[in-house]
Amino acid sequence: MYYLPFKLQVSQMRQLMKKSVVVMSFLIWIGGSLSGQHGIVVFQSDFGVKDGAVAAMKGVAVGVSADLKLYDLTHEIPPFNIWEAAYRLRQAAPYWPAGTVFVSVVDPGVGSDRASVVMKSKSGHFFVTPDNGTLTLVAEGLGVEEIRVIDEAKNRLKNSHASYTFHGRDVYAYTAARLASGMIRFEEVGNARPQNVVTIPYQKAAVRDQTIYGTVDILDIQYGNLWTNIDAKFIEQIGVRYGDKIMVRIYEKEQLKFKGEIPFGTTFSDTDGGMPIAYINSLNNFSVALNMGNFATTHGISSGPDWKIVIDKLK
Repeated sequence: MYYLPFKLQVSQMRQLMKKSVVVMSFLIWIGGSLSGQHGIVVFQSDFGVKDGAVAAMKGVAVGVSADLKLYDLTHEIPPFNIWEAAYRLRQAAPYWPAGTVFVSVVDPGVGSDRASVVMKSKSGHFFVTPDNGTLTLVAEGLGVEEIRVIDEAKNRLKNSHASYTFHGRDVYAYTAARLASGMIRFEEVGNARPQNVVTIPYQKAAVRDQTIYGTVDILDIQYGNLWTNIDAKFIEQIGVRYGDKIMVRIYEKEQLKFKGEIPFGTTFSDTDGGMPIAYINSLNNFSVALNMGNFATTHGISSGPDWKIVIDKLK
């Protein structure tokens, strides 16, 4: 009888503790949701996977938190090709949930005075990378919410200061893991800076006098198709319809590399095998291919800001 009040108090305390745990869990969840930190890190580099570089970056991330979810965008960016790194981020990022942290390491200037930054886009994604042009297309396409310079005094792998050539491991993977895990808030990455990034100049899609101008952004590597930055709306704007023929000219800088009449279709089988076809790709942009062939190899075409494309509707 004497223990009953005590038992009631213990029971009440347990109920209060359970409620407190629920409340704390809810607050932590809300805090994580508001900060956009969901434990997802996506890696991109020009390292390839023949050695241990990619595994080292992931090891650093797991060392910060074993609960992180780690994914690869690609590690097959051609060496030092900052433009392609910029493109692959723009291609993939919109399909990942807000709060995803991307690490992009294509860094021919590693160890130089180029800035190491984290950009938060208006879409709520985070990009951890050298500010060397890699952010060109995501800054433009997703918008810049804020940029912070990584404070390496706080956000650098312990005992790594003697190394100057692997910032992907020592600075970017480490900072990204701390951010994605919620160990640090975005404001703790480092000091804010003006919301402009280093950009790579290129021909943006435009229509002048019923002629479309654009850039061959990238190759669909496996098949040699040319993917441009020309949105489908520009094709409609000059009155091209499926089944029409168009004149396509492709330049490397100012040198004409290809000129030809190409049918505009919905898919590759709208033309015979080995014949060219123009179509709208999975990103809703104008593209050129050879049905059952490789357009880029056949005609000696590559991609990037030096490769321009001009399109006219044939009468």
